[in-house]
Amino acid sequence: MFPLDFAWGAGTAAYQIEGGWQADGKGPSIWDTFCHEKGRVFKEQNGDVACNSFELWEKDLECIQLLGLTHYRLSLSWARLLPDGTARHVNQKAIEEDGVNVRGYFAWSLLDNFEWADGFSVRFGLFHVDFCDGKLSRTIYRSGREYAKIIMKYKRETGAQ
Repeated sequence: MFPLDFAWGAGTAAYQIEGGWQADGKGPSIWDTFCHEKGRVFKEQNGDVACNSFELWEKDLECIQLLGLTHYRLSLSWARLLPDGTARHVNQKAIEEDGVNVRGYFAWSLLDNFEWADGFSVRFGLFHVDFCDGKLSRTIYRSGREYAKIIMKYKRETGAQ
């Protein structure tokens, strides 16, 4: 039996759920490129449509509510935010869609992508996790302290919680 205040949540991975692979200014991700190369993937499958959360997000929200989830981690393709793979062009539509502020998500996801590029041999992140320690102690990195400053400044300027 779970406590009454138990927090139920779910998370997504952009390529598996997002779809809309060329919609609203999105550029190709490394997975789009890889899966579109003939012979790379079983039966030439790809994530062009995936679960189609790009178009069916309202249905996704209904499912989240029906499941009684209290937490949900949205995953959005970096290629949707930075279509050419650089910060020279930021797809404003990806940031401002429906007035949802997704800036916090992007900081964490960006660090994740740096780690992917190095095959996880280099860990950027906001915290160092000692995987040899049974308690998995965490030590905040400088990047984590800097990000905390950004969050606090944003909260002061906007009155956000």
